Amino acid sequence: MSSLFLKLEKEVGKLAPKLRQWRRIFHQYPETGWCEYITTYTIYQQLKTLSSFTLYFGEEVTASSARMGLPAEEEERHFFQRAKAFGVPGEFLAKITGGRTGLVAVIDTMRPGKHLTLRFDIDALPICESSHPDHLPVKQRFASKHQGTMHACGHDGHTAVGIGVAYLLDKFRDELSGKVTLIFQPAEEGSRGAKAIVEKGWLEGVDLFACGHIGISSQPVGTIAAATNRMLATTKMDVVFSGKAAHAGINPHEGKNALLAAAAAALHLHSIPSRPEGMTRLNVGTLTAGRGRNIVPGNAKLEMETRGETAALNQCVVDDAIRMIEAAGQLYDVKTGITVVGEGISCCCDESWAAAISSICRGSKFCHEIIDCLSFGGSEDASLMMKRVQEQGGKATYMVFGSPLLFSHHHERFDFSEETLTVATAVFSRIAFREYAPR
Repeated sequence: MSSLFLKLEKEVGKLAPKLRQWRRIFHQYPETGWCEYITTYTIYQQLKTLSSFTLYFGEEVTASSARMGLPAEEEERHFFQRAKAFGVPGEFLAKITGGRTGLVAVIDTMRPGKHLTLRFDIDALPICESSHPDHLPVKQRFASKHQGTMHACGHDGHTAVGIGVAYLLDKFRDELSGKVTLIFQPAEEGSRGAKAIVEKGWLEGVDLFACGHIGISSQPVGTIAAATNRMLATTKMDVVFSGKAAHAGINPHEGKNALLAAAAAALHLHSIPSRPEGMTRLNVGTLTAGRGRNIVPGNAKLEMETRGETAALNQCVVDDAIRMIEAAGQLYDVKTGITVVGEGISCCCDESWAAAISSICRGSKFCHEIIDCLSFGGSEDASLMMKRVQEQGGKATYMVFGSPLLFSHHHERFDFSEETLTVATAVFSRIAFREYAPR
């Protein structure tokens, strides 16, 4: 191992308590996509002391017209008020409200070298965290303080790792070459945020791109996958059924039941057959309708998604879904409206770049097993960033950092081993200082 890598690993070990502390702060204050006000401010507070970096936030991060699935006014106001109560200054809040969360940090050494970009997602999920006494965040008193919102996918850990990597890049900046961009991405859940970052130009001229995820499948701490298999293309849709409300006892015949149309659609959507050409998925995640037991529901809404191993397969599922939704509307004589609120593309990792990362990780005391490629079986907003880098001749990969998982992602008792934070920080740091890796 090179002397720089030895020093890096020593510093990663020293950072372990801070990584845990940052992760627990983010876990206590989870925020959904485009509402990550406390999160963005906390990242800014941690990075503004690092003289090597230029920080960008607010309108500098995303192309406004390309943002997808912006929150309802009520949801945004809810998180805005929480941020004010937390103590985020009004001047800072004014720059990031209206779906302008996230932060980009750039260190340009002005020395010859490649442009490396690392992405860390920062948003949480609309899940009510478990209060079970065996749940570690409950036992250690860092469970979510935002009722109904939870970091149930590990993005709190990802954000903490990104800050840790920034600290190491700043500390060893004299050993760094080229340019490194750290993207703290909002609204990854629902595949809503990456498009606006890509269209803002942050992936232009990038030679190497890497990002990753804690967990995915239960693995021992220290297990690293340098790449995943093909990511699935995906389309996220909100479906509205507009009928006519009526008194359920006096004049039900005058009503047009949107709830029944939505329920029929949900049932039939899940009957869409899989295709022999490759993997496809469909899920209706929510159905909301009605105002009272004695009212014929005049409005209903579905939140759903499709996935496919290729763009063509995903589009087949989308087309079938639209046909069934419209048919359900006609069956109950209600109007239907479909809005695409998120999209992800099918994408593959670059084998040569993944192989280089595998080599870079060998010899690290934090990396105990290195897997060349891990089955993923999902979609990721980062696919848009990866594809843009690859279109310009650059290389991109998506890594996985192993952790034992007692409960799956998006479960109310999801948690991961905090030892994984040091593993991921070590790997990203080694990638940044890859020129010092033993050949």
